[in-house]
Amino acid sequence: MSAVRDVLEEGVGRGAYPGAVLVVSQAGDRVLEEVVGHRSSEKGSEPMQLDTVFDLASLTKPLATTLAFLVLVRQGRLSFDDRVTRFFHNFGVHKKTHVTFRHLLTHSSGLAAHRAFYKEASKLARRKLNFLGSREAKEWVFEQIHREKLDYSPGEKAVYSDLGFMLLGQAVETISGLTLDRFCQRHLFAPVGLRALSFIDLSQVRAQRVSPVAERIAPTQKCSWRKRVLCGEVDDENAWAMGGVAGHAGLFGAARDVDALGRIVEGASLGENDFLPRELVEQMWEVDTGVPGSTRTLGWDTPSPEGSSAGSRVSARTVGHLGFTGTSLWIDRDRRLVITLLTNRGNPVRDNDRIRELRPRIHDAVLETFG
Repeated sequence: MSAVRDVLEEGVGRGAYPGAVLVVSQAGDRVLEEVVGHRSSEKGSEPMQLDTVFDLASLTKPLATTLAFLVLVRQGRLSFDDRVTRFFHNFGVHKKTHVTFRHLLTHSSGLAAHRAFYKEASKLARRKLNFLGSREAKEWVFEQIHREKLDYSPGEKAVYSDLGFMLLGQAVETISGLTLDRFCQRHLFAPVGLRALSFIDLSQVRAQRVSPVAERIAPTQKCSWRKRVLCGEVDDENAWAMGGVAGHAGLFGAARDVDALGRIVEGASLGENDFLPRELVEQMWEVDTGVPGSTRTLGWDTPSPEGSSAGSRVSARTVGHLGFTGTSLWIDRDRRLVITLLTNRGNPVRDNDRIRELRPRIHDAVLETFG
């Protein structure tokens, strides 16, 4: 165990992150919990805790949006190969008619990786009171995505795209009639007792004049746009402009929450529970071999051949995902290992990338211990 902790503490010492929480499970049981460092980089900050809540960033994609989509597939309300235009007719402009939900889930739709919608939304906010973070702003962002031109032909290659997952979030909301956060609470998190895994809806924060408990949350960057250190509000600018609930980012949770959900999904893949049908989870975790050079599955990723953040020891059937704020979840299916690593590596400066060298070493140390 000391080898794992040594690498984690090295990350603190080298300034890769103020603090970190690591939870490892094997065959359905937790086998390791490690906590190092402090909640923030500020002098005198309290120690990181096992129950510290993190901005999970792009872990939102596999743990919320993709699983929500699978629930709708299980309900027979849509399929992976439905065209997006089945539900959003205007999306078909600029030769996007043939884009399917499978393309969106595997990041092979042709949509751009990123657009700074929040900048234009900020300009609109000068004329519209309380526009930023409102439902109106969210609908405006969706409209911009519908108008997008493709950067390449669907299925030609895989380019990681936030836009595709924003659109998937809209699909969940449109088809279910619920906001993404409420759908996830009702159909994913609450049924398995994960009530602390949630989005922070900024419109509700404003309307009810309540604030998240900052002492329990790991802050992220000192945002040059919002002019403050972010704590309890989503780090991603587009997700913030959309009100904190979006398909690509916005989920918050503690390491035990992420670990628990990872164990549940891994168990479902073996038929050990009825969280989702086994065959659906198997489909979700199949690499899309039809896309040249892709390591992507439906909403998840697999280790790249060289330099993977999952390290060099994981099995070929490993699946997982990273989050920009310094979070990750990897599931080694052959060893039945679930590895959750949560950090706030962007506090206070978001372009701190020292974690890149530490992440694979942390995972290698875990595999040396439990592999």
